[in-house]
Order: sequence, then structure tokens, then C-alpha cells
Amino acid sequence: MAELRHSSSIGARASSSPMKRDEDASPFIPDTQPNENDDDDSRGRHVHKDRDRSFWSHFQSLCPFLSDDSRVSYHSSRIPLFLLIFVVLVGLISIFSIVKRLNAPYLCRKDGIVLHCPDVKEAPSLWENPYSATTSWKPCAERRDGGISDLPPENETSGYIFIHAEGGLNQQRIAICNAVAVAKIMNATLILPVLKQDQIWKDQTKFEDIFDVDHFIDYLKDDVRIVRDIPDWFTDKSELFSSIRRTVKNIPKYAPAQFYIDNVLPRVKEKKIMALKPFVDRLGYDNVPPEINRLRCRVNYHALKFLPEIEQMADLLASRMRNRTGSSNPYMALHLRFEKGMVGLSFCDFVGTRDEKAKMAEYRKKEWPRRYKNGSHLWQLALQKRKEGRCPLEPGEVAVILRAMGYPKETQIYVASGQVYGGQNRMAPLRNMFPFLVTKEELATKEELDKFRKHVTSLAALDFLVCLKSDVFVMTHGGNFAKLIIGARRYMGHQLKSIKPDKGLMSKSFGDPYMGWATFVEDVIVTHQTRTGLPEETFPNYDLWENPLTPCMCKA
Repeated sequence: MAELRHSSSIGARASSSPMKRDEDASPFIPDTQPNENDDDDSRGRHVHKDRDRSFWSHFQSLCPFLSDDSRVSYHSSRIPLFLLIFVVLVGLISIFSIVKRLNAPYLCRKDGIVLHCPDVKEAPSLWENPYSATTSWKPCAERRDGGISDLPPENETSGYIFIHAEGGLNQQRIAICNAVAVAKIMNATLILPVLKQDQIWKDQTKFEDIFDVDHFIDYLKDDVRIVRDIPDWFTDKSELFSSIRRTVKNIPKYAPAQFYIDNVLPRVKEKKIMALKPFVDRLGYDNVPPEINRLRCRVNYHALKFLPEIEQMADLLASRMRNRTGSSNPYMALHLRFEKGMVGLSFCDFVGTRDEKAKMAEYRKKEWPRRYKNGSHLWQLALQKRKEGRCPLEPGEVAVILRAMGYPKETQIYVASGQVYGGQNRMAPLRNMFPFLVTKEELATKEELDKFRKHVTSLAALDFLVCLKSDVFVMTHGGNFAKLIIGARRYMGHQLKSIKPDKGLMSKSFGDPYMGWATFVEDVIVTHQTRTGLPEETFPNYDLWENPLTPCMCKA
């Protein structure tokens, strides 16, 4: 618990003795009196006494009339009277500041609920990244007008490939981008992907219900040949996913381009039409040619456009966020991943009643029996995951971090989230500290949203766009939604802030009873200076969707 931070955050300030840290009030628990029998604490007190005595002796040397030595008098002092008065005033102001700091309201927690958090003055840099740090790179994946098409004639393609894009909207988006890239690698014709219904999302949305098909096909016409449906000459369409002879199922995750050339292309040439299943994360990043990665960025940022009615509704919601107070204001978008399914899947431990914990244990045992086993190993696993920063942030924890960063209670926050586990009780700390917090259901009328409720994916698209357009985007856990938002905002020029909390460091800070609020604030600010979506060089096995710097962006 005493170990607090890695070297990149505070380095020289880290100490293994909690009594040597700031003596300001802890933001997490009220101060307690030290045990007089504790040798370490006694040594700590002696250190402070010596330090105080040294300060007082120095002060007496400047102000001899305050000395208890009767031989020293005011009249014998050579220091001018006005200098003495000045020094006394400075001393009084310093003492007043120290007392005020020690008596400042501190952040306290009771049963996991944040009770109070001091206000921090808003700084001008809260809403955008430094301009000087965002001018070195520019997007360059867009196809320029007048470019030379390298698309072969229709009768010279290798054949047709067909995929089912599985999962939620953002997983489907990645699958579509990968499908275009794979078609390019094999010189094949891509049949418009089908958005597959799965057990979680329960959605029957088609590609044309969410994306602009005409723009998609036209924009990529010089890159890949795309057709709307399976060719008429292929009569048994259901055979594509029911026949082993027509399906490639052995594609490894993050496969290189060469795998498709060696193992999939021969079958496409032989059968003329092949389905690829499954197709989640079936193409790597650093084991494909740079032009293939640029093509994936071209699909993601330029070819895949939502339908006009979705774009218009998202613009309306963003406009309402900026004008809620009658004047123009910036707004923050918060992707709060704390749904029951995410909490269960994380296998982390969270504050709650015995009844809640028992119900969550039963839920995990039912949904993930192999991971649950008999449950005896889960407590240690939960501690390890929290230490490594692999647990979702609770709403109250998010509130504390945002306040430490300097965002005031007047901050306009748009929350993109499913049903939060624990309901209003769990959301209370966040709402209390940031009362100007809304969801799309609170921002729009029922009638406005009804036309989008037919397709769950359409509602997800609204959240995606409002988050994309926000002045500041904050994620609380991983996932394709956050990755794609952060990547898109980087591709747009890195100027829009995308805050990615250091959950490992935060978990240590939240568990440290000796940390004062001022120290916590400093740690949060210093740690997150480089976690706001600024340009980052890519590295082996980097995620193209979160960091499109190269090869999708060029030096300005």
C-alpha cells in the first residue's frame, strides 16, 4: 500500500515510509492519530520536530525580538523596522496558508461512496491539447481525386469472398475494414458484409440500415471491387455458411497477409465464392504491407459513413450539449463501461452489499463456469487484476479523477453507457460531483429516439458520433468503442483531448490512506499529461485502430 507510483510519475518523491509524505489531509480517509508505541512513527515525529525547530531558529535569527533570550533586545537589532514588519507579515501569511491547507475539506469514502471532493479551479488547457504538439502530423489515407486506379477488370479477380461481421457496432466496423483489406490482398471481389446477430446484441440491423452503401462502394471503387449481393449464378446462398466446402474456418487471429495468399487464395480460385468464418481480428497490423494498413484507414475514416439521418441526429445532440446553459460551452463525453456484463466478465471485486456480491457470484458461475470453477481463487485474481489496472473504473472513481484533473462541477458531460450496474446508487457520486450530466435519453425526446430504437446499432452509432464530436473524450475501460474514438480523434489532428486513465496507478492511489489530496492531484495531472491522445510512435503489434499515426498519417 505504501508503494505508490512508477518512476515516470513522481520519481524522486516516492517514499517507502508513509509518514514522510505530505501531511495534508488524505482524500480517501480522515486523518488518524499515530500510535505512540510505533518506533517508526516516533522517528518520523522527531524528524518533523527537528525540522520545525530549525525553521523557528532561522525565523528568530531574522526577528530577534521574538527570541526568548533576554539579552537580545529590539533596540540592539540592526535590522530596520520595516524589514522586521515585512518578515512578520510573510510569516503570518505562510502560517495561515499552511493551516488552511491542513484544514481544507478532504475527499472521504464511506462504503465505497465518495462523500466530498474539493473544487479545483478550471484551467484553460482543460479542453484541448497544446497546439504545438498537434501540428507535426496530418492524415494522409484519403484517396485523392484523379488518382490512378489499380483495380483489375471484373473478369480478372480471383473470385468472391463473403463475411459475417459479428459483435457490436464497433467490432463490426473493424471486421468490415479487415474484409476490404483481405479482398485487396487476394485480388478478390468483396460481397457486401452482413452484420450478424449474436447472443448479446440481439439486433437484426443490415449494412444499409446503418451505413451509406452507395458512398462505401463508390469511395472504394478504385481500391477493391465490391458488390451488393451474391451473384445470381450462385443459386444456393445458404450453402455459403452451411457447407464446409464453401467456408474457410482455420484462419488464425492477427494472421499475416502471406497466410491469405498461401492458404485462402487457392480455395477462392477453386470454388469462386468462399465465406470466411469467423472473421474477428483475423488480420494483423505489422505483418501486412503499409498500403494495406492505409487502405484500412481509408475504409474506417472515409468510406464508412453513417446514414444522413443518424449524422443529423448526432449533430443535434452535440449542439444541445454545447448550448444547455443558453451560451456556448465545451462538453465532455464519458464512455462509462460499468454494465452488469462488463462487471461480471472482469472478475474484479467492487464495493457492494453481501447480497450484491452473492448475486454477482451466481451470475459469473452461470455465464462463465470454466473461469469460475469453485470460486476459491477469484479473490486473489481480483486483487491482481486491480493492481495491474485491468478493472473497470467505478463511476465514483471517475468523478474523483476528473475533479483532480481540474474539471469543475459545472462541466457538461454526455454519458455513453448501457445500464450501469448498481443503478442510481452507483451513479450517485458521479452525479453529485458533476450534476450537469446527461445521456441521450435525457437530451432527446422519446419521439426523436423512437425512429432509431428499431435497431440497437443505430443508438450505438448516435453515442459514437456524439463522443467523436466532443471537446474531451474520457474512457473508463478498454474495448473497440473507445479504441475507435481515440484513433479517429488522433487521425483528425490530435488536437481533441482523449483521456485514457492510468487505472493501475489510480488503484494504488485509491488504496493509499496516507495520500493527501494535493499529492493525489499532482500525481493525476503529471501522469495524464501524456495520456490525452497526443501523437505516439507505433511499435510492434500496435493497435491500428487506436493509433493510426503510421502509415495512415504523414509528417506535416
